[in-house]
Amino acid sequence: MDENKVLMSLRDVNMVFKKPGSLLADRNIHVLKNISLDVYEGEILAVVGESGCGKTTLGKIITGLYRPTSGSIVFAGQDLMKLFAKSLSSFNAVQFIQQDSYAALNPVRTIYQSLYAPIKNYHRDWNRFQIDAKIEELMKVISLYPSEQYLNKYPHQLSGGQRQRILMARAISLDPKLIVADEPVSMIDVSLRLSLLNLMKSLKDLYHMSFVYISHDLATTRYIAENGRVAVMYLGEIVELGKISDIIKNPRHPYTRALIQAVPIPDPHFKGSETLPLKSMNLGTLENRGEGCPFYERCLYADEKCLSKVPYVQTETSLSMCCHLGKIPHESLFGRRLKKEEEK
Repeated sequence: MDENKVLMSLRDVNMVFKKPGSLLADRNIHVLKNISLDVYEGEILAVVGESGCGKTTLGKIITGLYRPTSGSIVFAGQDLMKLFAKSLSSFNAVQFIQQDSYAALNPVRTIYQSLYAPIKNYHRDWNRFQIDAKIEELMKVISLYPSEQYLNKYPHQLSGGQRQRILMARAISLDPKLIVADEPVSMIDVSLRLSLLNLMKSLKDLYHMSFVYISHDLATTRYIAENGRVAVMYLGEIVELGKISDIIKNPRHPYTRALIQAVPIPDPHFKGSETLPLKSMNLGTLENRGEGCPFYERCLYADEKCLSKVPYVQTETSLSMCCHLGKIPHESLFGRRLKKEEEK
């Protein structure tokens, strides 16, 4: 990873969906608020957070599937906001791997047809022999070989793990510089997840591409981005950003601490009897967003200062929302959990 070379840069990106409301006015759903994020060349950047926090919306903006309400997006020196005004049909440098592999593949097309069409559209001067050679190469890379056992089958005839590998092959067939993977292993058997995560790592190294890995699962996130960075999202805002190893050991924002503490430790001798440090289990609203911390309604340590505009503070370990961290006891269940893991 070259941290000096920024592949994609997002600045103050906002996404507002209008939902029909009363006869007086529509309702504005502020899904993403002031997102600023850099993706470096050759890195795996993980985006984590609970369901409904805006992870997938952010991923679709990065890939060009959504046009943000405001903000700037620069990819490899190119202003994507200007490209939005024209056409994104030829924008192949960023690809998307969906969560539901069955829905992402045309059920009436064979695997060969699903791989053939995008390659033919991208390499219009290629003949059938060249495309077949490319497909054969892709099938070897994703470890579905001999290829003749899979190419003539339909999506429903493959397992979930095999379909997910086909999605990866289709994504890399267009030689992208960045791939956004939206919870690619969440619908896969636990026993197969590790092999798919290792495949993603090998693809990154083989093709020198970057990955944005979207997930709510900290375990897979910690594995796939062990040497990369993580952006922790809550209610459409990034509350903490930094190297994943540093944030796991020393989380600075209360939501990050609660998210990490929610991960169970597979140790029958370790008693995690304390409850999560949350005031409420209910999510806040995406309407009428204030300028304060989005975690205010659920935070045990929130006060009136948290309702004002929240700046970001660069600490030794991460870039996090300004928070009264001195009020949070460091010797907590989370601290003892880490100590237990280190002793192992």
